[in-house]
Amino acid sequence: MTTSLQRRTFNVSIAALGLAALLTAKAFAAAQALADIKKRGQIRVGLLVDFSPYGTTNSGNQPDGYDADVARLLAKELGVKLSLVPVTGPNRIALLLSGKVDLLIASLVVTPERAKQVAFSRPYSAATIILYGRKTANIKSAADLKKHRIGVARGGAEDMAVTSSAAQGTEIHRFDDDVSAMQALISGQVDAIGCSTQVAAKVDKHAPGGRFEDKFVLRQQEMAIAVRPDQDDLLKMVNDFVARNMANGELNQLYRKWLERDLPAIR
Repeated sequence: MTTSLQRRTFNVSIAALGLAALLTAKAFAAAQALADIKKRGQIRVGLLVDFSPYGTTNSGNQPDGYDADVARLLAKELGVKLSLVPVTGPNRIALLLSGKVDLLIASLVVTPERAKQVAFSRPYSAATIILYGRKTANIKSAADLKKHRIGVARGGAEDMAVTSSAAQGTEIHRFDDDVSAMQALISGQVDAIGCSTQVAAKVDKHAPGGRFEDKFVLRQQEMAIAVRPDQDDLLKMVNDFVARNMANGELNQLYRKWLERDLPAIR
């Protein structure tokens, strides 16, 4: 009896020690990520280079764009050198989880599925699809689309956003690409187009005089910086960085530099 009780007590003690060791190891790993970056004196940031203007390459074929500038600001505030590591849409999370990069500033849209793999910061950016049209067109909401001719580039996210918002019977003109949709708007073939804010900025350039305006937001996808799970110190540092530079306008300034309009309101 005593032996059985002693054995159970011993097993419970071993389990408790094992749990304590596991929690200690997790806590150490959580703090170690940021400590390692500071000790190394360099932060490795994964970013896309095929998603202009968020991620692109410059005339010297080096990574550039909004995300690159955000990474530069982060490294400067952290006081370490920056290594920009080009990634692709399919491999960016895998490279993060395997330790090839310390974090991702790679136009990564926050989704529940991705949140099971990585730890997301508070959003630092957004890709917004808007309904953009003639100022004289009385379009204030999706309910007004049926009264007007709406253009969109065929088959993309903009097409899906317009199609899902418009009432049945809305006159939707689908074009081969954004350039064709822009030309249709400028020439008066359509009253408004569903497009990204980047396309709207291009229309403003090609058709000065304030003839067109944003009507309403069709869809907004928020992007966040991603770190490996359980890296609490690193995530806190990134969240503080985003909050501070949202508040002081630095992120908005970088967004205006690359997208020629203010950073959208982010929840």
